[in-house]
Amino acid sequence: MYVAPPKPGVIPLRPLQFGELLDGSFQTIRRNAASMFGSALIVQAIAAALLGVVTVAMYELMDSLESTDFSEDAAGFFGPFLAVMAGSVGVSVLIGFLGAVLQGVMVIPVSRSVLNRRTGFGQMWKLAAGRILPLLGVAALLTIGGLLAAAAVVGIAVLLFTALGPAALLIVIPLGFGAIIVFVWIGLKLMFAPAAIVVERIGVYDGLLRSWQLTKSNWWRIFGITLLVSIMVGIIAQIVQIPASLAATAIGSVVSPHPDAETVASTLILTTVISMIIGALVGSVTFAFQTSVSALIYMDLRMRRDGLDVELMRLMESGADPDGIPGGPPQQVHVNTWPPGAGHSPGTPPGLWPQA
Repeated sequence: MYVAPPKPGVIPLRPLQFGELLDGSFQTIRRNAASMFGSALIVQAIAAALLGVVTVAMYELMDSLESTDFSEDAAGFFGPFLAVMAGSVGVSVLIGFLGAVLQGVMVIPVSRSVLNRRTGFGQMWKLAAGRILPLLGVAALLTIGGLLAAAAVVGIAVLLFTALGPAALLIVIPLGFGAIIVFVWIGLKLMFAPAAIVVERIGVYDGLLRSWQLTKSNWWRIFGITLLVSIMVGIIAQIVQIPASLAATAIGSVVSPHPDAETVASTLILTTVISMIIGALVGSVTFAFQTSVSALIYMDLRMRRDGLDVELMRLMESGADPDGIPGGPPQQVHVNTWPPGAGHSPGTPPGLWPQA
């Protein structure tokens, strides 16, 4: 007679289907709004503020082009232009770095929600306190590795164009597509390293190796789920941001129907601030949702490969470690006795207690 697996929290304790991943992610965000949405909002607000500064700097640079004589002041133009471009790349790298760290931290409320345990903002960061350094390490390693790989591809392309001229396109285009495929493949293979570092309390190298092992024979399934979720999130974000962009444009036309240079600059700042706020709100929701889906995929892989569902059932029945992270190694309990050997059970060596 079939007996349905228990569902103490946001997902049933068995390997998951796609719809259960989405439903579990929505429920996790709803039950832990302060920890998940609040943390994502802080990071997105920082990213939006930096992007707003870069946008205003780009506008001022474009405005200065009208008075620039390129024949006499080429260096005066390319210097600020390169600085703005470097700022844009730097902001993108910083967002990716903070996102990798936050992805590991936010797996805590997701894993606790599996057993219907709510997690507050402070509690989440308290549980993640001992894992911040390994998370910073894996985020730095992934970021530096990605930058070096991109620089290598660009360098090879420059050398090919220098040696072959326009004919190098026949090599550079396939090389670019191949680099993108390899980048996506490796990125998905190492996708769950932050989650493994936090939940299983392991180091940077072990976290990367653990993610590589978990994704074995599951790469295409993970790729399909990640791609579908990214498309869904992108469409929803665009639907929300289009009315906001139209509203910002309308505000600008009302405030300055006959704009001059100063009014245009003021309007640009106003619309940039409005877009920045809306973008931060939308980005925090989408980031929290994508991170929750990723964490549930990690739990699903462990249930498929490690029998994590059985371990979670035992933890649910015993109620042990209610303030910890489900799925991690068991807490070690030390009992001090004095004098040495006192209090041990008959037939048991001193210091060893029989299993309950």
